[in-house]
Amino acid sequence: MSLTLEQKKAVVAEVAEVASKAWSAVAAEYRGLTVEEMTELRVKARGEGVYLRVIKNTLAKRAVQGTEFECIQEGLVGPLLLAFSLEDPGAAARVIKEFAKEHEKLVVRMVAVGGQMLPASEIERLASLPTRDQALSMLMAVMKAPLDKFARTLNEAPGKLVRTVAAIRDQKEAA
Repeated sequence: MSLTLEQKKAVVAEVAEVASKAWSAVAAEYRGLTVEEMTELRVKARGEGVYLRVIKNTLAKRAVQGTEFECIQEGLVGPLLLAFSLEDPGAAARVIKEFAKEHEKLVVRMVAVGGQMLPASEIERLASLPTRDQALSMLMAVMKAPLDKFARTLNEAPGKLVRTVAAIRDQKEAA
């Protein structure tokens, strides 16, 4: 069933709005996946904060025009689904990568981050990026480390004194 002009405009506007807010995008060929598998993928994507959309390539080209994902226009060929990471840069890559492990018919074609189109092999690197919470905890650990070391250093002086006095006491008791 074909879309009317108004429906097409609405789809383009929706995808353009999402693309303008997204951190990264992944385009994957879904040829051969069943409806149940696509539904499973959509559920996983929704749970991870990823916008997933199957859209005609001509509409997708119009939607990404003027956004930082304009670089993927040349690669929009064949039946593709677009996944946009809305919460953190690696979310879409993680969802697509994990789903592609179980379903070999889902093939990654493009990855885009920061206005650059990357080869499909870069999905591993993008998927390994930490989430926002993980990055914050890593930052806090780095910030906390010098304070911990300083506290241990300050605590070492009285500790050494106590050990010395205990050693002298043990020596006098032995004598």
